[in-house]
Amino acid sequence: MSIDLIYLIAGLAMFLAAVLPNILERYAVSAAMVLLLLGMGIGLLPLPQGMRLDPVAIRPQVERVTEFAILVALMGVGLAIDRSFDWRSKASWASWSPTWRLLAVAMPLSIGAIALLGWGLGVAPAAALLLGAALAPTDPVLASDVQVGGPRVGEDEVSPGGDSAGGIRSDGPDAAHSEAVPGAAESPQGDDGEPVDEKDDVRFALTSEAGLNDGLAFPFVTAAVLLASAGGFASWGAHWLAWDLVGKIVLGVAAGAAVGWVLARIAFRSPSPSLRLAEQGEPLLALAALVMTYGVSQLVGGYGFVSVFVCGMTLRAAERNHHYHRSMHEVVQRLERLLTLIILLLLGMGMTKGVLDALDWRGVVIALALVFVVRPLAGWLSLRVAARRADLPGGLGRRETLATAFFGVRGVGSLYYLAFAAGEHAFSDERWMWSTVAFTILLSVMVHGTFATPVMRHLDRRRERAAARAERIAAAAAAEAA
Repeated sequence: MSIDLIYLIAGLAMFLAAVLPNILERYAVSAAMVLLLLGMGIGLLPLPQGMRLDPVAIRPQVERVTEFAILVALMGVGLAIDRSFDWRSKASWASWSPTWRLLAVAMPLSIGAIALLGWGLGVAPAAALLLGAALAPTDPVLASDVQVGGPRVGEDEVSPGGDSAGGIRSDGPDAAHSEAVPGAAESPQGDDGEPVDEKDDVRFALTSEAGLNDGLAFPFVTAAVLLASAGGFASWGAHWLAWDLVGKIVLGVAAGAAVGWVLARIAFRSPSPSLRLAEQGEPLLALAALVMTYGVSQLVGGYGFVSVFVCGMTLRAAERNHHYHRSMHEVVQRLERLLTLIILLLLGMGMTKGVLDALDWRGVVIALALVFVVRPLAGWLSLRVAARRADLPGGLGRRETLATAFFGVRGVGSLYYLAFAAGEHAFSDERWMWSTVAFTILLSVMVHGTFATPVMRHLDRRRERAAARAERIAAAAAAEAA
């Protein structure tokens, strides 16, 4: 690709990052949809020879760019979550119930179902498992329409875990407008324009799931590579279970918590005023924390994606009501927005320049099954079996459960995992997998982007009405008692 075209695409992405949020605010159209379609249109133009954007040929570049975009998104997600987590508190564990269910039940079910479907359609077992692992995680980059908007500071409630932490902030009915522009709304808005303060377990569940499942899909990607290169499960299964499935996750969590704790101590409580970055309002600490955490985690052998998310949450837990958290989240958010738009433009161009050439009916079936059957059913089962009461923190009503199960957006993470695995082993079905993953992302962006605004608006308004009824009942009871 010529350097001139790279400058053009980057400049166009920057311009669109600035104007799309306001343009699309009132419509059920996401920026991701616009960017993909625009990229596809650019790809149809008479561009220079060799501009096929072949993912096989540029696989290392795809891996690096998507890896960094995911890391930035994970740091943003970690800083955005207001609900605290105290591993010593039963109430805190319970308030995160939707997250654990989606991770422990919905994701393995999705991986298994896609792998079995692919195998049944004639895909090699290792490639089918890789496809399931790459497509299973909810993407933290493209799912911002249905995620929390950003850290609330100075207005937090007492969380179930006992720390000062509010219920999860809602983007509001008019703010869910852009998968590619996370947290574009500064505060949640109700029908009357006033802030919406009620807890939003749907957005919390999808945000926290996206923050953790990108790292937790890694063991299954590794399993697919081992199955293709080392043979049957018996030869590598025990080591995989002990190290890849457990050991690297533990190390990732430990590395993220340690780096986050050290940086928080320095930024907020250092005896040296020059090191107290929170007082200076220097937001670049978030990017330093991101890169440092990933490096430490990789050096000790942990999963870097898990580490970065945990580091973000650890930073967020320090001085929870400090406005510095909002400053850090804003700089991460802007970088994430730019990276996302560039990736979507290039992906759209690639779709009309050869990426979809290997797509066949099997890939279409797998994509349709994942978006409309596998993820919704797996998510619903994970949340409804022995369901937590809807009136408790972490409990979801029937409509909230359906929305949480349905909005499993696929995106940049799937591209990264496929690029990573293809760099570890030469899969014979690689081109077909690229086509299938690209088509699945296109389908997910179009379907979820279309329904995100009306569905989340409906849930926000139901929550507002329920809160208003509760206030009226409480006021009437108080008046009667008086």
